[in-house]
Amino acid sequence: MKPLQSKTDYFFVDESGDTTFYDRHGNLIVGQTGCSPLLILGFVRTDNPRIIREGLHKLRSEILQNPYLQGIPSLTKTKRAFHAKDDCPEVREKVFQLLAELDFKAEFIVGRKIEKIFRKRHQAKEQIFYDDLVMHLFKNKLHLAEENNIYFATRGTRDRQHTLASLIEETVNQFEEKHDFKNPAKHHIYAQTPDGEPCLQVIDYMNWAIQRAFIKKEDRFLRFVENKIGLIFDIYDFDSYPNNFYTKKNPLRILN
Repeated sequence: MKPLQSKTDYFFVDESGDTTFYDRHGNLIVGQTGCSPLLILGFVRTDNPRIIREGLHKLRSEILQNPYLQGIPSLTKTKRAFHAKDDCPEVREKVFQLLAELDFKAEFIVGRKIEKIFRKRHQAKEQIFYDDLVMHLFKNKLHLAEENNIYFATRGTRDRQHTLASLIEETVNQFEEKHDFKNPAKHHIYAQTPDGEPCLQVIDYMNWAIQRAFIKKEDRFLRFVENKIGLIFDIYDFDSYPNNFYTKKNPLRILN
């Protein structure tokens, strides 16, 4: 086990996809229009978020002053925050170029929405499905720094923030019990919007790159930033085990 380091880590967490399995009549709709076949949870980790915020602010200022980009409808949203799904291709390229230069590492849990697993493991409850992925995402990550500041992209109310804090506490407790180890690190949980916390815009883009690879079978965005990625865990791809842990030694490759 790695020793605790005298530093503060910052995690910025967001999701791509949804937790929906059924329509209001109880019919399975996974993979149909408007219902994603998977849920991706990811974080970017850094010990210097200020540099990332400054880089994004500088890039946004340059984009808003670029006469070539004026008049593009999506620029109205870009003024508030970068969002990979909504940004135009010209902006998206500039953001990915910046991400390749910034200092952070990213990790992801990909949860395929398999009904049999959902019913057996998650009691057919979307919240349990989501919470299970959160706990796997942080399972071995919160004992490395003296202090962890964890920012979740806003989803719902303050009650949700309390739930996320409880999830992190449970994750830490499970790690301590498994390793017979008392984790002295401090953990702080925040719910924030991407326009309020620019670093959440980074994980939005990284999640989008992972989603394109899995759903659209287009991995050029993933390949461009894959040196930033420490792990992609395709947790329910049991057929590929143990090769469903994608790392630098076992990179994710899409075979068309």
